[in-house]
Amino acid sequence: MTTLIINIKELLQVRDAAILKVSGAEMAVLPTINNAYLVIQNELISDFGSMEDLPNINPEKCIDADGKIVLPSWCDSHTHIVYAGNREQEFVDRINGLTYEEIANRGGGILNSARKLNETSESELYDQSKFRLEEVMRLGTGAVEIKSGYGLTVEGELKMLRVIQRLAQNYPITIKATFLGAHAFPSEFKENHQGYIDLIINEMLPAIAKEKLADFIDVFCETGYFTVAETQEIIKAGISFGLKPKIHVNQFNSIGGIQVGVRQEALSVDHLEVMTVNDLESLKNTTTMPVALPSCSYFLSIPYAPAREMIAAGLPLALATDYNPGSTPSGNMNFVVATACIKMKMTPEEAINAATINGAYAMGISETHGSITIGKKANLIITKPIPSYYQLPYAFGSNLIDTVFIEGKIVA
Repeated sequence: MTTLIINIKELLQVRDAAILKVSGAEMAVLPTINNAYLVIQNELISDFGSMEDLPNINPEKCIDADGKIVLPSWCDSHTHIVYAGNREQEFVDRINGLTYEEIANRGGGILNSARKLNETSESELYDQSKFRLEEVMRLGTGAVEIKSGYGLTVEGELKMLRVIQRLAQNYPITIKATFLGAHAFPSEFKENHQGYIDLIINEMLPAIAKEKLADFIDVFCETGYFTVAETQEIIKAGISFGLKPKIHVNQFNSIGGIQVGVRQEALSVDHLEVMTVNDLESLKNTTTMPVALPSCSYFLSIPYAPAREMIAAGLPLALATDYNPGSTPSGNMNFVVATACIKMKMTPEEAINAATINGAYAMGISETHGSITIGKKANLIITKPIPSYYQLPYAFGSNLIDTVFIEGKIVA
């Protein structure tokens, strides 16, 4: 099946195959072609260029994109979209003055979601989660990482990871699975942290490895959750089972989690709302991708990751949604890109780079996703007719997407 897209007003994120991420000043550069064409062969990009160089081909399908912009689909490298129920009441509690930490201390937060998840069947959990997955696909996301972490029991964590695996089998979108058993300490282990860590290492990890249910391991390294030492112990155990680290760090405090991530060659360190000079220095010249989650900051009214400081330090930066029931009940990457521009003062070029090629890197898939490159997946967004790609963050409340392709097929 050959699909030809012609008269593209502007084709964004045109890259050589060797470029897997962009850093520092490079993030302000977004290579484009005006008045372009693009050829899809089955599920891959097979050719693209200027309309004046259009080859003579006979496609099965031809799309006229006159006035429209084409860019790679979003790569969302940090989500928790497999969960049960919602936490609407906590949303209202925060409006009435309670903090995230106060809600957690009285049994809300992650523990609230864990109770609901363990009361929900695997079949029902799948049905709730597939609805969210279908929604983010329609919103232009073509690859997504999904974490466990609302089970906090052996069976609960396995249930979540099996649902993630089933979603990956049933939908064309690329899904990466992350084991986040170290999301919080269950109530029964409140005074016995080592007991829960032993459960993660001795029971959860072997079972996950046996069923090949995860690609990555993650830990919530934060005051009141997992200490630096606990994080390192869990991460090292995950590595021994073949899982690459990704870490929740610096959401509320800087306690040394970034340094653990760098030492253990974490693929990404995520949140980063609170950053010190030492944290910035620690990330320089590493293979670890910093990931910011601006819609979490928006929803919780907490500081935003200091994007300008990170880019000025020569670092790369990715953007993701953090889609979850407690702090970001949205998987809309279009809103993430807009919020990064409006609140974090990222340029549209930087934000698009962060949400495509760098997002792909933060999932370990930048060889197949994240840019317009021959041989990569034909995961594309075709916008409605718009004046320029600046309109994407500028008109933050509008749906500017006309068509989404995932693996060469239009998402209904």
